Amino acid sequence: MSKLQGAFQKAKGKAAFIGFVTAGDPSLDQSKDFVLELVRAGADIVELGIPFSDPIAEGPVIQAANIRSLKAGTTITKIFSLIEGLRRKTQIPLVLLTYLNPVFQYGYARFFKDCQERGVDGIIIPDLPFEEQQEVRVMADPCGVDLISLIAPTSAERIRDIAADARGFLYVVSSLGLTGMRGTIETDLAPLIGAVRQVSPIPTAVGFGIHTPDQAAAIGKVADGVIVGSALVKLIEAHGKDAGPYMYEYVRRMKEALLEGHPANYTKEKKYIDKAGGLS
Repeated sequence: MSKLQGAFQKAKGKAAFIGFVTAGDPSLDQSKDFVLELVRAGADIVELGIPFSDPIAEGPVIQAANIRSLKAGTTITKIFSLIEGLRRKTQIPLVLLTYLNPVFQYGYARFFKDCQERGVDGIIIPDLPFEEQQEVRVMADPCGVDLISLIAPTSAERIRDIAADARGFLYVVSSLGLTGMRGTIETDLAPLIGAVRQVSPIPTAVGFGIHTPDQAAAIGKVADGVIVGSALVKLIEAHGKDAGPYMYEYVRRMKEALLEGHPANYTKEKKYIDKAGGLS
């Protein structure tokens, strides 16, 4: 069992919370502080985005974060230094989210060796099709880095193949289109996740659009984890270097909703989100 899979078991029989931040937004030092706030609030896994100039799967919120990070001078080498610093403070499972070009330019062998040495547990590459994963996996597997696959509502005919060969966890895309907060999640996720469980015990985590305790609690009853990105990045956009306390409070309340199976004091939560950054 990988460290990522273990994180789902440690979530006390409830869905795990996975939080995302773009590394280097607004600075690498602040990213370190933000990750530690997520850990303190109860996050089970943290995703760190490597900024890229053409993030094709991202909505405007995360696109803007990529631009801010690149303007601040963030590089992959600096992100590995950030992770090295984090590993002196926390052993929470860390996943990098990146596009294939930055990894290719850095060099596959060098990239995954650095992941191994710094303590990266997994990687998500949205623009790497499942059928072409082998060229990356031959480098990732020996270094103990789980290459995490994605399945979408349109993946029905491929679910069995993807799930049977999955590592770490399966990233279930809740909606077609780009990342970003959605008022409702229209996809019927139960059949999609049920199809995965017929062929593999791999944990499933749902992302794209989740930002309220209602949504987290509902999806947590079906999936093994929920992934929240744009809502956290929006708090950084709204509060900059002072976003840490807002992120802590937001994650704490989302985690409560997952543990209890329903939103804790949703009316208060909605007012807090509105005040903090207009997230609802």
